[in-house]
Amino acid sequence: MSSARIDMTLIVAGSPEQLTGGYIYDARVVEGLQELGSRVEVIGLEGNFPDVDETAAAALEHTLAAQDPDTPVVLDGLAMGALPEIIERHCQRLTLVALLHHPLTDESGLSAEQQSALLNSERRALAATRGVIVTSDFTARRLEMLGMADIPIQVVRPGVDPAPLAQGSAPEAPLNLLCVATLIPRKRHTLLIESLAELADRSWHCHLVGDTQRDKACYKAVLEAIESRGLGDRVTLHGALAPRQLAPFWEAADLFVLPSCYEGYGMVIDEALAHGVPIVTTTGGALADTLPTEAGLAVPPDDPATLTHALAQAIDDSEQRRQLAQGARQARSRLPDWNETAEQFHVALEALISPPDRLGI
Repeated sequence: MSSARIDMTLIVAGSPEQLTGGYIYDARVVEGLQELGSRVEVIGLEGNFPDVDETAAAALEHTLAAQDPDTPVVLDGLAMGALPEIIERHCQRLTLVALLHHPLTDESGLSAEQQSALLNSERRALAATRGVIVTSDFTARRLEMLGMADIPIQVVRPGVDPAPLAQGSAPEAPLNLLCVATLIPRKRHTLLIESLAELADRSWHCHLVGDTQRDKACYKAVLEAIESRGLGDRVTLHGALAPRQLAPFWEAADLFVLPSCYEGYGMVIDEALAHGVPIVTTTGGALADTLPTEAGLAVPPDDPATLTHALAQAIDDSEQRRQLAQGARQARSRLPDWNETAEQFHVALEALISPPDRLGI
């Protein structure tokens, strides 16, 4: 990579300390860039995003107005996509780059009108930047499909920490199923509960780890699904956990399950691979690319019968689980670490902000 240091400001929506995939990616990139010698300031904006309110708009306006024109500003897509007029107002004075985990219009549960409005606003906002860093080839392709092929795009895949191999459950104990995902509709927790209810005659216990406060209606729906299907003693909600708190769950996991209908990457799939845990997930969004075929079973999104069948296979067939775990262990050696991701982010940022003559064009 280039030896030239790039100092920057990163702007995110809300607290930078949130334990979701996108915020973890942002934090680990910042940490890696700092280790490479760059100075990085992280600013969290108050207000609601992407359903923006006056507080959010004022926070972004004030923050951008205070930035030094000599320091590149990277904006997480959630903090900018619904406020194109503010991005356009500052794009000539500042060097702006977007960091996009997935297009806002692809979020689950939106009406056609909301999808159209978010697509139009995000297209305007991204067009006012020097370019976009995305976390997967899928998202790069998706932006092109959404009419943004003229915007420069760089792909910087997430890293993963080296991890000890999972030991699984104790002999004769129920299988430990693990799902790590924020409780929002796109993650399809209720679909997972419906499938597990069909397999209540098997021996398993499912641990759901993820923020329960991001979408309280979704949290309530998940609780109701667990109760109505009589799974209160077999499905446990643990809330959001820091990596150190999550470690014992990985150690004891026999099977990782992610029923999302869509992911912009699916970082937690790489975490499962790093622990050598077999996987059942979907082909929603980038998941079709993220999961190696030898490490898990992938089913179409929003297909409860097929998900139930895949879970039954994985639970019933210990030999298949062993083979998939072996596939996960093989795949873990190919995963980039966060140092590589930080280096690639540095290169991508430099490519987007450098004048053409510096790139030999």
